[in-house]
Amino acid sequence: MSFSLIPDYSFHSICDVSPDFLKLRGIKLLLLDLDNTLAPYGTLEPSREIADWAKSVKDAGIELFMVSNNHGETRVKAFADRFGIGFIMGANKPFASGVRKALEQLGKTEKETALAGDQIFTDVIAANSAGVTSIIVEPIKIINPLLNMRYWLEAPFRAMCPNKNKIKQRRKKA
Repeated sequence: MSFSLIPDYSFHSICDVSPDFLKLRGIKLLLLDLDNTLAPYGTLEPSREIADWAKSVKDAGIELFMVSNNHGETRVKAFADRFGIGFIMGANKPFASGVRKALEQLGKTEKETALAGDQIFTDVIAANSAGVTSIIVEPIKIINPLLNMRYWLEAPFRAMCPNKNKIKQRRKKA
């Protein structure tokens, strides 16, 4: 497995990662980051759009599983329960250990697995180091100035992604 900061695929939103896209690439398991990928920091419920997306992916036969660095079980469990999926907390991304633990637990191979998240320095490094397909999405909401700086530092690596999906869905203002 290699260490790389460049994602395999880039999308505007997790909702743009369609079941067809995943199936065409042989992806049977999609590992998901929570914060700023599925929901803004601190929220306890997914948006309707995210919930509908998760249902469509599961209905297409693709397994979803959350791999989060969070340690607060209440929030992670609430999202996992809402989606009817399993989860690993304290995944220690950017290290690959949480991803490998999920693969072992679910009996999937690297080739049939992808990890989607909003950060290069955690999600993409973990995915690439574990040998699974890495998918980067734009963060849902940036409110922390330090995270804003981090996303700015990640911009060149996002730009180097060879497979950028230009689909941008119109978002309803919350």
